[in-house]
Amino acid sequence: MISAWESMDEPASEDEPCEQCGLCCRIFGPGIAPTTANVYIWIEQGRTDILRWFVAFMENSTRINCADLQAEDLGNIVSIEMRHPDTEEYVTVCPFLRRIAKERYLCGIHQVKPEMCCTYQPWIWGETFFNRCRGLKKKI
Repeated sequence: MISAWESMDEPASEDEPCEQCGLCCRIFGPGIAPTTANVYIWIEQGRTDILRWFVAFMENSTRINCADLQAEDLGNIVSIEMRHPDTEEYVTVCPFLRRIAKERYLCGIHQVKPEMCCTYQPWIWGETFFNRCRGLKKKI
């Protein structure tokens, strides 16, 4: 069986020059906003370790920690934000980012990470371009 860390350790393709430096995750990670589909999957999988880091704002103006949501609540969500589960304060770094070497980071929830993390490509000019990306600088 392949461990979660081994499955994240796949080399980047030429189209995706990610060097796993973690810079984009460290900068943009606190702004992660999962979709309701992401939340549904986490509910179905019992992933309260992930859900507890998010707060859902509901149509009736209430706020509820995503770990306390039921699947039938998902249609009433207006927005979802990342918040520290103990303090409800905004986080300053993605809690799922794991440092595995001096200059190498991996996603601790790679197999089920939010859609916005899956589709983020810092090398796409005009869409998600991130000029501080080291992989991008090597490619240019």
